Amino acid sequence: MTLRPGSAPFNGVKAFFLLLAMVLGTAQVAQARDLPQFADLVEELTPAVVSITTVQAQRPRPSQRGPGGSEQFDDFFRRFFPPEGGSGQFPAPQSLGSGFIISADGYVLTNNHVIDGAQEIIVHLWDRRELTAEVVGTDPRSDLALLKVDGKGLPKVRIGSSEKLRVGEWVMAIGSPFRFDYSVTAGIVSAKERSLPDQDNQSYVPFIQTDVAINPGNSGGPLFNMDGEVIGINSQIYTRSGGFMGLSFAIPIDVAVDVADQLKDGGDVSRGWLGVVIQEVSRDLAEGFGLDRPQGALVVRVFDGGPADKAGLKEGDIITAFNGKTIGLSSELPAMVGRLRAGSDAVLSVVRNGRSIKLDVEVGELAGAAGQVTQSDNGSASSNLVGLTVGPLPEAAQDRFDVDAGVQVTAVSGPAAAAGIRPGDIITLLNNRQVNSVDEFATIVDELPRGRSIAVLVVRGGNATFIPLRVPAE
Repeated sequence: MTLRPGSAPFNGVKAFFLLLAMVLGTAQVAQARDLPQFADLVEELTPAVVSITTVQAQRPRPSQRGPGGSEQFDDFFRRFFPPEGGSGQFPAPQSLGSGFIISADGYVLTNNHVIDGAQEIIVHLWDRRELTAEVVGTDPRSDLALLKVDGKGLPKVRIGSSEKLRVGEWVMAIGSPFRFDYSVTAGIVSAKERSLPDQDNQSYVPFIQTDVAINPGNSGGPLFNMDGEVIGINSQIYTRSGGFMGLSFAIPIDVAVDVADQLKDGGDVSRGWLGVVIQEVSRDLAEGFGLDRPQGALVVRVFDGGPADKAGLKEGDIITAFNGKTIGLSSELPAMVGRLRAGSDAVLSVVRNGRSIKLDVEVGELAGAAGQVTQSDNGSASSNLVGLTVGPLPEAAQDRFDVDAGVQVTAVSGPAAAAGIRPGDIITLLNNRQVNSVDEFATIVDELPRGRSIAVLVVRGGNATFIPLRVPAE
């Protein structure tokens, strides 16, 4: 059949494609209507967002003569580091970040790393005013800082609830990346309660993960929900290039408000402490402790006289819930405990020897912080059913590592080597049973369940960790 303009078949095909275009166009319009509109929110919220510059301590200026006395290098240093009245000093270096006003009388929240080490802090407002800020208080553990500027009737943000935030929600950031003030980026919440250990390998903040584009200068700026409420403070990115790679992290506003209130009241932050060292429960460890799946925080050390010790918590216990809130990953526990004030009462749900029990504990005050778990490596050598040869624990090792009882590994092979146990390790618990001597060790080994994983508490270099060890079936 030949289609000719004006013919009935031609007109029919033309009508079909016109109808299809109308349907697709309507669908695209409907889809566009479903997407969030940010323009009105940006106009409303921007005045309460600030950019922050800091002046750091000056350092001595070297000779302005460049390498080899080159005049070209002299020009470079004059252009970028101009002399300041012949003071013989480099101009003080500056850092840049973001923040937001939380009260009309001038309280400002930002990241601690934005103002850390600053001699002078300048807060830049939307209307181009520049105000000198004083530090009310800082909390490096949560990377938060509370500032105060002189002002009345300042625009302020509305505080939302990070607890009510749902994964998949649209969120928006306003900040000053690379000195581009009041840049707006948007994305969705990718995950909640992410654990990002700090330089001391500790984590007291359950971070919000998003795919909102965050870059240097965004730090300390607000993360808004679509109701125009602050639900987080942009803090960190994950990157291998130094730039944004689709993973950014914000401090939940619930955590930030609690810290800010404490800083405002006394300048210090009280953070709860249990007095334990914990580690993750792997699949093999879960089997060894009689759990149907990996969950909870495995206690590898209880500090003498600490809150957990007074409550009756023991090494080998698995904390599965804190104040009724389930613990899926061990990294969730420090943030839960840390949000409580010292002296608060809490209830621990614990699995001990396959049985579930509850313990009441009075949370202590976190000071210098507890010890950390060291990851195990592989070893080698030979011996019995599980590939372990042990000897008496030397007195010197007891004193050095503060261990009261146990045995010292002298050689490993087979299952023990595969598990990562090393010569020199000290074994204090084997399959949840205390090991006080070589004889006790031998007795426990003879009674080990065949063909399954058991847990071995090992002290290595002063740090304790549970290692799953699979016992051969025969």
